[in-house]
Amino acid sequence: MGCSLHVAWDDGLTAYNFGPQHPLAPVRVELTMALCRELGVFDAPGVSFIGAEPASDDLLKLIHDPDYIDAVKHAGTTLEPNDPYCLGTPDNPVFPDMHNAAALVAGASVAAARAVWNGETEHAANIAGGLHHAMPKNAWGFCVYNDAALAIAWLLEQGAKRVAYVDVDVHHGDGVQTMFYDDPRVLTISLHESPLTLFPGTGRPSESGGPSAEGYSVNVALPAGTGDSRWLRAFDAVVPPLLREFQPEVLVTQQGADTHALDPLANLTLSVDGQRRTYAALHRLAQESAGGRWVVLGGGGYELVQVVPRAWTHLLAHVAGAEIDPDTETPDTWRRFVRDRTGDTAPLYMTDGRTPEFTPFENGFDPDDPVDQAIQATRRAVFPSHGMDPSL
Repeated sequence: MGCSLHVAWDDGLTAYNFGPQHPLAPVRVELTMALCRELGVFDAPGVSFIGAEPASDDLLKLIHDPDYIDAVKHAGTTLEPNDPYCLGTPDNPVFPDMHNAAALVAGASVAAARAVWNGETEHAANIAGGLHHAMPKNAWGFCVYNDAALAIAWLLEQGAKRVAYVDVDVHHGDGVQTMFYDDPRVLTISLHESPLTLFPGTGRPSESGGPSAEGYSVNVALPAGTGDSRWLRAFDAVVPPLLREFQPEVLVTQQGADTHALDPLANLTLSVDGQRRTYAALHRLAQESAGGRWVVLGGGGYELVQVVPRAWTHLLAHVAGAEIDPDTETPDTWRRFVRDRTGDTAPLYMTDGRTPEFTPFENGFDPDDPVDQAIQATRRAVFPSHGMDPSL
């Protein structure tokens, strides 16, 4: 069954560009949009585009300090680093017109949230968004403005009483967690590689919310090497029961593709096929728990040709209710475009040849399994706050 989907898009979204040597390359978004067009995702019934405008200063001030916004503007004009705001670091190099580029990403995510909140569409997406590390007063982890947190803050300003945020990026969604850590209107759930082995070094189960929101920050810290079946088991053990209990008015998800085995910056071992199963699960949960109101954002992903375009094309196809058969060949025209644009050889199929399955956690807990240990630590930390039994 098709779903209504608004895709927030402006060609200027590819201007969020830290330079040719930086791993967060906008070509990944460009290749994704091209593959979606070639495979007809944007031609599916109910799919349309909405424009985006840069977020205004007043809008950005919902989550960011005014002095920080001024510092971003100054750095993007003078190209001078500003250490107190983490601008000009190797992770966050200064680039021309940085403020407008980052504000456009933020504005596109708010446009997606607005379309869903106003009832213009069931689902909306900003695939260039998901910059989940940015903090109120500084850049962090390739992220200048936190578009995910801004979309949530905008929804709260409109009167939303319950917003759920699910982050499946390999890195902890620390910026979003920080901004809503003591706000029980926002349930943040992040599944990520353990802080013992990966940036940003946060996201332990014990980070479970402030005094007014105990249990509303949820962290599943998975060991390096976790693959499809164990990752899906962890997702299934934590995310569905919490969303069904919380019953958000809107579901916002950050869909980083850097959990893939080929990603050069992290250590999980998922396949495109495993990621695809996650998209289907989130789609069902949006329908079950949030009345279909789903805002979808991009995120990390640093294997720019082999992984991100296929993963996010599957994602947008799922959001549109027009799933792509994993055995589909990538179009010749897209492969040529990849070669011309990057010099790399494109993948031939939309699958990694996997058929991921998992055994539900409720079927039995293995106390010696590190993934089961991570699941149990999370459930014990947060389930009681929601009146739920963490035991099997």
